[in-house]
Amino acid sequence: MPSSEQLEIYKQHSAANDKYTYFLLAAVGAAIALTINQTQTAKLSFSQAPLGVAVLLWGLSFYLGCRHLSFVKATLHANGALLRVQDGEHPMAGRNAEAIGIASDVLREIIDKHSDRAAISAVWQFRCLVLGGVSYLTWHIYEMWLRT
Repeated sequence: MPSSEQLEIYKQHSAANDKYTYFLLAAVGAAIALTINQTQTAKLSFSQAPLGVAVLLWGLSFYLGCRHLSFVKATLHANGALLRVQDGEHPMAGRNAEAIGIASDVLREIIDKHSDRAAISAVWQFRCLVLGGVSYLTWHIYEMWLRT
């Protein structure tokens, strides 16, 4: 069993990770809102293609952030089930050693799968946010160039 200090570090790490994900979600929402505000009176034109790409990337970033949080939640749920199985408290496995072993293996696979997917979603959430920003800057510079 981990020490109370290890548990506290884990809790702080988990809370910081969640805050970071929510920060990225808020940044994406703000970027999309800014884009909508800047283009309320604009007519649709080809010069806005990079802006459209930016909004699509930011939308994908938002989706991936939500997906990340969903996989983290599923991982924690499976981890809780694994602890109940290992303690012999799960209703399906009970105290049967063979059932505990099988259930533990299955739950570890589920935890690994969800954890991997959460990590991939988090990485791509950030990448899409940055790529959307690059596309937005490309649009902004192009629009400035068209006005000169």
